[in-house]
Amino acid sequence: MRYARSVLSAAALAALTVGTTAALTAPASAAPNTTPQKVCGSSYKTVNSAAVGSLGTVYLTYNATNGKNCVVTIRSNPGTAMDMSSWIGVPDTGEYDEDYGRYTSYAGPTYVYGKGYCVDWGGHINNVHVQVTGSNCGSLKEHRVTFTR
Repeated sequence: MRYARSVLSAAALAALTVGTTAALTAPASAAPNTTPQKVCGSSYKTVNSAAVGSLGTVYLTYNATNGKNCVVTIRSNPGTAMDMSSWIGVPDTGEYDEDYGRYTSYAGPTYVYGKGYCVDWGGHINNVHVQVTGSNCGSLKEHRVTFTR
């Protein structure tokens, strides 16, 4: 009886070990495979973000050295290519940049010179769009809109 219990205990331990190993080696596609800094540049710091439903996030970053803003839209679960975009504009100067296409992981980067200006920015993944206006300019309150098409 003692021998049978030892064999069963060893088998249970082996099954638990295999299950734990499988759980710890989940596929990489279960999480984003990049960051705003990898896309925009290491000197860009995230200053704002907006969720694109449950599909991902649009990030607004800023580089204090050169005064530029960068926007990138990153999917939560990279995979099959789908329509995505990122865009940024400075209403006071008319400067605007956008990236639109079918991507597996992220759209962007898009850049504008934004030091001392309010910026409008956003992006989309599939049919969920996010736009933020009047952002990151001190006393003005930004306006956020998320919609589906």
